[in-house]
Amino acid sequence: MDKELEHSASELGDRLRSQALTIATAESCTGGWVAKVLTDIAGSSAWFERGFITYSNAAKQEMLGVRPDLIDTEGAVSEAVVREMVRGVIANSDADLALAVSGIAGPGGGTPEKPVGTVWFAWGRSGSAVVTRMLRFSGDRERVRRQAVLAALRGALDLIE
Repeated sequence: MDKELEHSASELGDRLRSQALTIATAESCTGGWVAKVLTDIAGSSAWFERGFITYSNAAKQEMLGVRPDLIDTEGAVSEAVVREMVRGVIANSDADLALAVSGIAGPGGGTPEKPVGTVWFAWGRSGSAVVTRMLRFSGDRERVRRQAVLAALRGALDLIE
């Protein structure tokens, strides 16, 4: 595993374990990569609750309860949708924390308003406000996705500091 991803995932696991917290993920453009790096850690079953890979809009709606009108008006890659994805994870799991990722990894699919490399993130805890962030990454599909995984992990670390 990539050392930077491994370090961030291990640090997140250590913090979750020390605080007796669990996490669940909802991933679109990263396709389960966040869940993979977390579950690569031996003992992660103590703090990793589950992962939702909601690549399609239908999956976001069916698995996480994201409203179709929200996707229609804001787009799947939007603050509103990742916010709803986090709420859906919290509602459909036993996790204490949730993170969500939706973006345009490329090489196609970008627009002038949402170019390739645009990724929206959300993190939340049960009973707390959802934190969101949009980042734009450069590089090919693999590089955009890798940077998104790292940003998702770091955002989760920030949430439990």
